[in-house]
Amino acid sequence: MDVVWMLPLLLLLLLLLLFPLLMWTSSTFLFYFKKFFYVAWMMLLALLGIPVCLLKSGGRDVENMRVIRAMVRHVKYFFGLRIEVSGWEHLQTVGPYIIISNHQSSLDVLGMMEILPDRCTTIAKKELVYAGTVGLICWLSGIVFINRKKTSDAKSVMADAAKTMLDQQIRLWVFPEGTRNQNGDLLPFKKGAFHLAVQAQVPIVPVVFSSYNSFYLRKEKQFNSGTIKLKILPKIETKGMTSEDVSSLSDLSHSLMRTAFLEISDSVPQSNGPLKH
Repeated sequence: MDVVWMLPLLLLLLLLLLFPLLMWTSSTFLFYFKKFFYVAWMMLLALLGIPVCLLKSGGRDVENMRVIRAMVRHVKYFFGLRIEVSGWEHLQTVGPYIIISNHQSSLDVLGMMEILPDRCTTIAKKELVYAGTVGLICWLSGIVFINRKKTSDAKSVMADAAKTMLDQQIRLWVFPEGTRNQNGDLLPFKKGAFHLAVQAQVPIVPVVFSSYNSFYLRKEKQFNSGTIKLKILPKIETKGMTSEDVSSLSDLSHSLMRTAFLEISDSVPQSNGPLKH
């Protein structure tokens, strides 16, 4: 009987002995551990932030993004990530505008919270609202959820978002690629953000994240410390534009952002830990 009771203790002891060994020798184990820790820590922060949001704003309000911004900014230090920002002056724009950026992984949240302006929320896929405590705090922060599978629903949400932007003087952050992409380039842009900007007649501020390939590779299961460069580009005015200008506006934005992406990605220092292939 004593042996049976000791088995869990022996297993726990074995895990405690193996854990540092695996952390030191297995990049795959380290990758999954960091991913698990990232998700778990974000959910814990959200759990702590929900009552703060409710006390601060009483419910769903874009001002709750301040709470998320304040609570998330330290997370980069856990993973040895350094975020370098250039072009701060281009965010000093009065009134509503739309920020567009490339989208590589959930780590984009760290860069977003580094520069997120006041009264700015984001557009996200509808599935996020069901992500436990993270989904709830996102809803409380005024995040606009769209169903990407139903074009008619997405267009309706975008039309409502344009009206809300002007009525409440808020800013929106959009990922025009529409999905995560880590292929070393930018995917073609979907037109929703540009229709929204033209409809609301508000400027677009492009933000470019450098490639994560120097420290984070999903397929190879590598996640090391490294540097993320964020470049904020000059705003693009949309006053006087119509729906006929959307395609050219999208193409211009894509060209400017792709040039900046390749430029800053080439200048990113290599990972502090060797990437094994």
